[in-house]
Amino acid sequence: MNDLIPIPCVMMRGGTSKGPFFLASDLPANPAARDAVLLSVMGSGHPLQIDGIGGGNPVTSKVAIVGPGSVPGADVDYLFAQVRVDQNIVDTSPNCGNMLAAVAPFAIEAGLVEPRGERTRVRIHNVNTHKMIEATLATPGGKVCYLGEARIDGVPGQAAPIALSFLDAAGARTGRLLPTGRATDVIDGIALTAIDCAMPMIILAAAELGLTGYETAAQLNADRDLLSRLEALRCKAGQAMGMGDVSDLVIPKPVLFSPPTQGGRFSVRYFMPHECHPSLATTGAVGIATAAITPDTVLARAFGVPELPATIAIEHPSGRLEVQLERRDGQVVAGIIRTARRLFEGHVFAKPNTGRHAA
Repeated sequence: MNDLIPIPCVMMRGGTSKGPFFLASDLPANPAARDAVLLSVMGSGHPLQIDGIGGGNPVTSKVAIVGPGSVPGADVDYLFAQVRVDQNIVDTSPNCGNMLAAVAPFAIEAGLVEPRGERTRVRIHNVNTHKMIEATLATPGGKVCYLGEARIDGVPGQAAPIALSFLDAAGARTGRLLPTGRATDVIDGIALTAIDCAMPMIILAAAELGLTGYETAAQLNADRDLLSRLEALRCKAGQAMGMGDVSDLVIPKPVLFSPPTQGGRFSVRYFMPHECHPSLATTGAVGIATAAITPDTVLARAFGVPELPATIAIEHPSGRLEVQLERRDGQVVAGIIRTARRLFEGHVFAKPNTGRHAA
């Protein structure tokens, strides 16, 4: 008899990320036991995650846990877990907007949400940040459609578009858009903006660190001195943002910006936080775009403040990502088009010493 614990699982690509999706009812309810299961199935503690299904990279070592909505107006709950690759750490402090793109199709196919005509809107409560996001996707004939003509940079080919609307994304972790109370701070002699919108981040000019801002992700990841300096800056900023010791957290995320080269508003390099993202996180894009329309931030000082509604085109290592910003009922709503794909379904196997399966 197999002594491993089988757990129903669907592997999905969401945006430019990929990872297993679980029903909340198929995982232990106790957070410590749940995290032990996730570390086991992902194979964390090894740079290749060779003993699990993780991909050995932060963008492929992510988990989505989905269940019925627990707050008024929500169709489903979505808990995101960033599972560290080479350390036995599960961080549920941030949201992930790329994995979020696959939540609605997963929820519909899992029977949590009934399709509503040719297009279905799913209201998603992100448990990590207690924020609401609307996802609208094609459901012709009452079934999820994955094939289409939408393209997103960082993913090959075409797929059906999924429209994400981030409602009231400010203060996702700290409760304040500008956690330090200032649009620009100076830490270690470097001017930066600490912002909390969809994702807590620190944004600074690449030139402040002696960079052009056009380096590849591989070049930046190989610069150990740069990564050490960014980590020190990130930890100090985390303290200033009221987040305490963030050394074991993946937030705030550092972002370096530079002038555009391909017709966008600016170019960025987004860190996760210890590696440069090969493209750009969706939640990161929402926060960066919001910083661009907030007076006196480092982005506003460098490039001015556009009037709303506005489309902020952000250049990144794999292309560009556009964020549509508008005011709705006095709040800023950010819209982004993503795509998703169901990759495989079945069971993933956890080691028996990682906690009892709560089926």
